Order: sequence, then C-alpha cells, then structure tokens
Amino acid sequence: MSNPPVPAASGASSPWWADAVVYQIYPRSFADGNGDGMGDLRGVMDRLPYLEQLGVDAIWLSPFYQSPQADGGYDVADYRQVDLLFGSLADFDAMLQDAHRRGMKVIVDLVPNHTSDEHAWFQAALGALPGSPERDRYIFREGRDEVSGSGDGKRAPNNWKSVFGGPAWSRVTEADGSPGQWYLHLFDTRQPDLNWENPDVQEEMRAVLRFWLDRGADGFRVDVAHGLVKEAGLPDWEGVAAMVEGTAGPRPDGHLPGDAPGAHTDAEEPHRAVSPMYPPSPFFDQDGVHDIYRDWHRVLDEYGGDRMMVAEAWVEPAERLARYVRPDEMQQAFNFDFLLAGWDAERMSEAIEASLAAAASVGAPSTWVLSNHDTVRHASRFGLKDPTTFPKGIAADDEQPDAALGLARARAATLVALALPGSAYIYQGEELGLPEHTTLPAEARQDPTFFRTRGAETGRDGCRVPLPWAEGQPGFGFSITHGGPAAEPWLPQPESFGPLAADQQDGEEGSTLELYRAAIRFRSARRLGLGSLEWTDEHAPDSGLLAFRNGDVLVVANMGFASAPVPEGYSVALSSGPEPAEDWAGMREVPVDCTVYLQPE
Repeated sequence: MSNPPVPAASGASSPWWADAVVYQIYPRSFADGNGDGMGDLRGVMDRLPYLEQLGVDAIWLSPFYQSPQADGGYDVADYRQVDLLFGSLADFDAMLQDAHRRGMKVIVDLVPNHTSDEHAWFQAALGALPGSPERDRYIFREGRDEVSGSGDGKRAPNNWKSVFGGPAWSRVTEADGSPGQWYLHLFDTRQPDLNWENPDVQEEMRAVLRFWLDRGADGFRVDVAHGLVKEAGLPDWEGVAAMVEGTAGPRPDGHLPGDAPGAHTDAEEPHRAVSPMYPPSPFFDQDGVHDIYRDWHRVLDEYGGDRMMVAEAWVEPAERLARYVRPDEMQQAFNFDFLLAGWDAERMSEAIEASLAAAASVGAPSTWVLSNHDTVRHASRFGLKDPTTFPKGIAADDEQPDAALGLARARAATLVALALPGSAYIYQGEELGLPEHTTLPAEARQDPTFFRTRGAETGRDGCRVPLPWAEGQPGFGFSITHGGPAAEPWLPQPESFGPLAADQQDGEEGSTLELYRAAIRFRSARRLGLGSLEWTDEHAPDSGLLAFRNGDVLVVANMGFASAPVPEGYSVALSSGPEPAEDWAGMREVPVDCTVYLQPE
C-alpha cells in the first residue's frame, strides 16, 4: 500500500516553503518586551534566539495591526499600522531583519474577509446613504418584511448565523435616527464582511499585499480564505437547522457583548453557533474565491524570494481544498483533516493518505498541523476519554483531560507530523507540551465566542494563555522587563505551566522542548519534508499501528493498546517516549502512545 510522493523539487531549486517548519506566534501571548503584560513585537525579537535554537525555518505572526481588539486583532482597523499594544512599524522592521539574519522567514496574517467596525471605510459607510459607494464596500442590504407583523416591519435579509454565535446580520441606525439597513458579519458584530465584488476592495487588498511585501514579508497566512465570496442573491441556508444550539436571549441592555455602536441585533433569535466545516453553504468555499487568489498570485510574482500564501480554509473534502493550491493560486493550505483526525490510527491514516493524494494531484506539498490559536491544544484533546473529539474549549465543569496521557500522545503525534513529506506548522507552546488552560474564570475570558453564545461555547482563550519562560519569575517570565516592574499577564496562567517553563526544559534530556529540537534537526538532516511516504507491512491502522517509510527512515506510531515489536534490522533513532537516548538502541518494542523513528542497523 503506497501513496504518491509529494512532488516537491529536490535540491537548491526547491522553494523554502515546500518543506518548512513554521512556528506560529500569537503575539499577545508569546513574549512581553515592555512589561505591560501584553506580548509585543519587541518580545518576539527578544525570543528569536530561542526560535533559532528550536530550528524552525519561519515564523507566522497572528495579527498585530491597529485594532480595537474585539477579536484578538482579527478585527483590523488599519492594515498598514502596528497596534500600539504591539509596538510600531519600526519594531516590525527590526524584528523582521533580525529574523532574516538568523535564517528565518516571516509570514504575516492577512484578514481579507472583514474589517473592524472602526476601520475608516466602515465608519464612512455608517455615515453614508443606502446605495452609496461607501456602503458598497461592505454587504449592506435592506431587511425583509416581518412575517409576524411585530417590530418595525423589517427582519434580517436572510437566516444566516454567525460562526461566533447569534445572527450574522446587524441593523444600523441611520443619520436621522431611524432603523436602517442591515450589514453582514459572519463573525463578530464588530467585524463587518467586505464586498469582494467591489473593485475598491480588490485594489485595496492588492495594495496591502504590496505594502508588507515591500517591507520584506516572505508570505501571508490568509484568514478565512474560504469565505470571501458569497453566493449571488444571499439565499437562506437550510444548514442553519444543524447549528449548535446555545442559550437564547440578549443581555439586559438588549445587545450582544461587543456590538457595534448604533447596531441592533435580532433579540428574539436564539443564539447559535455554526461550524465552518458544515457542508456546502452559500457563504463558504464559493468558486469565485479562486479568481481572487489567482490575482494575488500575480502580485506575489512581482517579488523575488519565493513569496508564498497559506490558506486557512475549512473545506471538505480534500479534493476541494486542493483547489486552493493549484499552480496559479496559493502555495499551501492548512490540512485541517489531519488536525481533526485526533489520536486514532485509522482516522489519521485516512487523513494522511487523502491529503497527500489531493495535494499531489495539483503539484503542491501538503501541510501538517495539530494545534493553533483557534483549537484546544492537542496535548489536552488527546487526554480526553475520546481523543478524537474536537471541543470548542474546555471549561472547569467539563471533562478534564488526563494531562500525562495527553502529553504522551501529543509528543507521539508530533513525531508523526514532523516525519511526513511537506511542510509542518507548530503552534507556540506546543514545544513545551503546554496543556489547555481549562479552569479560566468567566470574568477573565475575552473570546467573543464565549459571550455571543452566552457561555454555551467556552471559546479559545484556553489555548491563548501567555507562555511560561521561567518558572521562578512573576508571570513565569512572560514579561522581559530589563530590570523594571512587570504587569500581570493579560490572561492568567495555570500553576501547571510552572514546571513546563522553557528554562525548566532547556537542556533537560527527555523534555518536550528537547524532543522538538531533536525531531526538527532529524527532519532537516534527513530531508523528510522533501521525501515521500510509503506505507509498510507494519502499517495496521485497524490495530492502532501507523507505519510508513520516508527515505530510509521507518516511522512507527503505536496508537493501540499493546506494545508493538521493532522490526528486525532496525534500531531506534528517536523516540517520543520518556526513556533516555542511551536506551534507544536496545529497544525492541514500541510502547503504547509512542512514536519512534527507526533506521537500518
């Protein structure tokens, strides 16, 4: 049983992104360089030596643009300015230059589906008349007649719901004080969707691309890449019936937390959340998005250095996702099938095979990712009774993960991901084995999902907690104060982070940090990212065994319930288990919840 090799070129002609290990930085939680409790670009620059030692090829920075921070910076008010929380354009330039000096590429987040409600364009739209050029940059519509006859005779233009819970439409108050048109926001009320049929929008985003490319950015992670184009006519969607029910009713003041000033929501509608993975909708994965990415591809072609784009596209099946990485579109797309497979050999095997086949069909490398800023950390997901579940956050009254079991499985899954051909993405802190913060108090939470669903969805704050750098320091060393006082980190850290701090793992044999360093070195030395996959005779996913060969490396992951033999003629080169390296040569069995790299004896 074999799978087609990834068609990445070998040797010096291979683009850097084809096999890159990319480290995602969520800036507000990575490192604080000025002691105010909020991560920033100075903090990123201070920690670049750590990332250089980790061995990653590139860093991806989640949004650091000027923003009211209603959704962690994914509500952009100015695409060309750094938010004061994170520093300045000069700080970005210095950080990028230092990263390049250390041999690391820099990928910035692009948020093209929506802006902040504080963006100059949207403010102009609120002050303009219906049908004006200002409003045409967004998706404004007249309401529909109210069937029941209640209210002012209007209701939302269609039945769409926000991914964050609640209605996807909010109504504005016109200049004369009367209820006016409705605007679309597939996410928070403060994130109005742009109208990608408008030439102004298209030209503006080309200019934003060029602005960051001119500053030296090596690529873009494209947020909600599957959502820019909506079906003509904005029809109702029957999939709304499958949305997850939340708690009904507005706040006492009649608004959802974070509502835009002057915006009205449908207070009678139950607030529900919808998974972006639900099958075909009129607002996701429309064919028109591909014209946009062909256009952007031409913009990137104006610059040297193998500039790239990676799509955040929650698209099924894998063949649909592959359309985003055709030769004249993006270079990569996140492989969420692999992330969603969980700790299960059959599901993971199917995801790997489907992903490689789909990517190969369009001549692209695949990508491998296990966690990011939107998901419960895999060290916690894999410690649940069902390690294939995908909870939308974990709260104190939910099932609590088995931390030791989850970490063992997370380490093992990481070795699988880093041995696969293609590119791998690491979410900050997973190299420390960080778990989800599952006991955050409600008053500390900031994710709009938590508020818009009235707490029915716990939200993403638990995976966004500031990193621990030094166990014995305030905030576990999150703030680099250079001798001054430090504020409390913007989200509280659990006590469990202390022993996992970077200073406690640095140089410690068997630590998760040293495992990541060793695995990345091994991957680079053996050029596994430019290799190919072949399932071997040991591959038995129905028995919990995942086994494949990449070059002369045999990878065996034991997801079953009994130890598995090390094949004759092979010895262990690297193990995800806790045993010391000097014991590897004598290992003749692969323990449960462990992955090993084997080499011929």
